[in-house]
Amino acid sequence: SCSTVLKTLHFITRPLSEEEGNFSLAYIITIHKELEMFVRLLRAIYMPQNIYCIHIDEKSPRGYKTAVQNIVNCFENIFISSKREHVVYAGFSRLQADINCMRDLVNSKVQWNYVINLCGQDYPLKTNKEIIEYIKTKWNGKNITPGIVQPLHVKHRTEVSYREFVHSGVPYVYPAKVRKAQPPHNLTIYFGSAYYILSKAFVEFTLSDARAKALLEWSRDTYSPDEHYWVTLNRLPG
Repeated sequence: SCSTVLKTLHFITRPLSEEEGNFSLAYIITIHKELEMFVRLLRAIYMPQNIYCIHIDEKSPRGYKTAVQNIVNCFENIFISSKREHVVYAGFSRLQADINCMRDLVNSKVQWNYVINLCGQDYPLKTNKEIIEYIKTKWNGKNITPGIVQPLHVKHRTEVSYREFVHSGVPYVYPAKVRKAQPPHNLTIYFGSAYYILSKAFVEFTLSDARAKALLEWSRDTYSPDEHYWVTLNRLPG
């Protein structure tokens, strides 16, 4: 029952400070296994003023999906992504899962300030207040998505087309013998982490800007596009 979940797991039910109450974070959590680890993560990052989008891999067992849904049902500010992907490691589906959650988040009633993406095996080393203070003092108004011009040793990720294959029931991506066109709008490709802290304004930009949409389409058959998509867009002037 929900009352048991809240009491036995000691979920925080009110903002712990005025500063936190006035600065809402959005979280995107992509999961596919290890229910207990997910619950521990959720308990550690949960605050009632925040909002949480959970993307469950469509390939996950039915029982796992049901268990996650039962937990989510106990909270008004946690929801399952409205569109779920069959996530393939290093495939476009991993990037699409984040974008699905972003679309849901920008349409939510919660006026969040930044979004942070996590996977089910992550765990925070900082408190909610420490994260907010870090964002405000070091990155006020900016995005945390560091990277460099795409190094030579990973050029292959965007120079040839990658396709999804299935071997013994396990999906994976593999290069096809097709060379890709140059990036749209003469964009310089940067390379960095798939994980980020992004402002709401930047998220709205990525969902609406013509260059962002063109780069997303171009990235569909690249290797691990989430490691170049956000950092490339963040380097655009302005």
